[in-house]
Amino acid sequence: MKPELAYGLAVGKSAVEGKGCFATVRFPKGRKIAEYAGEKISRQEAARRIRGRKRLRISALDQYWHIDGSVGGNGTQYINHSCAPNCFTRIIHSHFLFFALRDIEPGEELTIDYESSYHSDQTRCHCGAPACRGTINRLKKKTGRKTK
Repeated sequence: MKPELAYGLAVGKSAVEGKGCFATVRFPKGRKIAEYAGEKISRQEAARRIRGRKRLRISALDQYWHIDGSVGGNGTQYINHSCAPNCFTRIIHSHFLFFALRDIEPGEELTIDYESSYHSDQTRCHCGAPACRGTINRLKKKTGRKTK
C-alpha cells in the first residue's frame, strides 16, 4: 500500500541524496508546509532502530518521544539536508512542523538544515550550496584555552 502524502508534497529522485520531498504547490514564506508523520516511539526504541542504519528517518519530539517517519510517514521523511535550506522546523504542542523559510515554488525540493542529527558528525553533505559546510551536522566548536 502506498503511503498517503501530505497536501502539496510529492516524493521523487533528489539531486541531494536518494529520494527527496518536492513541493507541488506554492508555499509562501512563513507558511506551514506539513507535520512530520510516522510512528511515535520512545528514545530507547529510537536508539535501537538507529543502530546500523545508513538512512535515518527518526526525529526527536522531546527528550523522551521520537517520530519514525519510515513507519507511516507522509513524505516529509524524505526532506533532505541542505546548508542553504528553504524550510525550518518547530515543535509546537508535541507536533513536529515544517515551515517555509522563503517562498517555495512548485517543483522545488524541500530542504532543512539538520544541524544536529543522529547521523555521524563525519557524514558528508552533498547539498551543493555555495557555502556548504561539508557535513550534515553542524560541528561544535571546541572551547577553552590552550595550555602550554
